[in-house]
Amino acid sequence: MKQEFSCGTSPIVGLRFSIHPMADNFIDIIKGALREADTSNVWMHTDDVSTVMRGKEMHVFDTAKAIVLYAAKTGAHIAFNGTFSIGCPGDTQGDVYLEKDDVLLNTPQIQGIKQYVSSQFALYPMNNPDYMSAIYKEIERAKEHGVYNESMHYASGLHGDIHDVFAFLEESFAHARSAEHSHLVMTVNMSINSPSHREEQ
Repeated sequence: MKQEFSCGTSPIVGLRFSIHPMADNFIDIIKGALREADTSNVWMHTDDVSTVMRGKEMHVFDTAKAIVLYAAKTGAHIAFNGTFSIGCPGDTQGDVYLEKDDVLLNTPQIQGIKQYVSSQFALYPMNNPDYMSAIYKEIERAKEHGVYNESMHYASGLHGDIHDVFAFLEESFAHARSAEHSHLVMTVNMSINSPSHREEQ
């Protein structure tokens, strides 16, 4: 019998990510960033390849930004690769982390830390016949936010301060999902502290 899957309506947001420090002490940098960030508002599990977190949208983005920033503040060249998802049929509405309040635990500690990032993102509105229109709207939003860098195959370039880039990513993620097409995936790649950034900043 064929099993049917339909997009979920739960507001739970998931993120699977990996951080790759270009440094000999990469283990210390990764584990240090995971420890330093306050992860109380998200469910999180790390294996030998990546880390997954799930929770309210605001807390997933808040925690992810903190982890990236804490890794970057070591001064090492950092690569971040993440996939955000909402509306996945496998996510359930009963997750306890949806009951967390709206107080951001990391923002007060990191909001004053400046960090340039070069980034690429791609949106995948699932089962949406008008997906290109949804994508173009968010590219225009990136330009309005002042973080748009360039167009490219399979992604769009972003750059600027990490707080501005993450603010755009969170807003774009929220707007690109529609009531009719509730499953959305967004991929994000970041390069931080790269030697090639010195001329761009």
